[in-house]
Amino acid sequence: MNRSPKINNQHRPRDWRQWLWTATPFIIGALCVIAAGWVIGLKFRSRNQAGVSPASSGERVSSGDLTDLSALPVYDPNVETKMLSRAANLNTSKPGRPRVDVLQYTVQPGDSVFGISAKFGIEPETLLWGNFEVLNDDPHLLKPGQELNILPVDGTYYEWQDGDDLDHVAGLFGVESREIIEYPGNHISFVDPQIMPGTWLIIPEGQRAFKQWFVPTIARGQAGVGTAYGPGGCAGPYTGVVGTGGFIWPASNHYISGNDYWSGHLAIDIAAGMGAGIWAADGGVVVFAGWSTVGYGNMVMIDHGNGWQTVYAHLSQVGVGCGQSVNQGQSIGLAGSTGNSTGPHLHFETRFQDGFVNPWYVLP
Repeated sequence: MNRSPKINNQHRPRDWRQWLWTATPFIIGALCVIAAGWVIGLKFRSRNQAGVSPASSGERVSSGDLTDLSALPVYDPNVETKMLSRAANLNTSKPGRPRVDVLQYTVQPGDSVFGISAKFGIEPETLLWGNFEVLNDDPHLLKPGQELNILPVDGTYYEWQDGDDLDHVAGLFGVESREIIEYPGNHISFVDPQIMPGTWLIIPEGQRAFKQWFVPTIARGQAGVGTAYGPGGCAGPYTGVVGTGGFIWPASNHYISGNDYWSGHLAIDIAAGMGAGIWAADGGVVVFAGWSTVGYGNMVMIDHGNGWQTVYAHLSQVGVGCGQSVNQGQSIGLAGSTGNSTGPHLHFETRFQDGFVNPWYVLP
């Protein structure tokens, strides 16, 4: 019986392709290591040639390398370095926050509503609205020693009354209720806006009508009108000189000292020292000459016979009488500080057909 011979596979050599397949990963890994070492060598060689140390390049330096001073960057003071410089400023200031609370101010001699309001950056109307209890809407009631409220913003000042309603109060001053609630100086809770009676509220941008204080226009043809406003009132009626229709300055100074013309002060306060001469701005007939009871002190009113009247107030002396005709530039008295006044000046008004006209519009 024939038998096939046995073949011993233990000593048979492997196929070369199988060997290459197995060795390929190791060969690739070795090549990568060699390439990485070559790149690192080039990098250090280029740095050494350029004189750059590891410390200057931002690389980590081991503690052992710090003993080698050659590893530190080289400082050369002669090399110009381009950089941004910032000059020191010893006068720096911290921005301030806007004021939200009410200040108190004591009126000084020579003060005026216009001047005080300008000092604190508010409108003169705001100063009157914030001090109705003291000034009663009359700038002539201002006197040295008075304590005034200085509001932080333009607007009005209101004392909350029992039974008041926010919408109603806001409507009185022409604003929205939220403007009152949101103003930080009022310290009102957004969640529960409860306001106790007697609380004073700042009404930002609030406005109201003024209570006007002045001697009404007195025409030369009216009898006895001026007598209701003080001993200086004239009985009338009178006739006499008619004005030219043009005006001159009634004092030697041509600038303001005190209040300018605004809605609460329908005149200008012309600078004039005590006893300085005052003259008629135009010709006419005197219809008031003497003391007035509305804060004007010694006052002269002239009717010019053409629809115009002029008023001269706070005089120390009156130099004309009722019914007297005066010419333009004629002396009518001396400047002073009588009535409601904080210092010598001339309160000067120009009126046309019962209405007030800003004197700046008619003076040369």
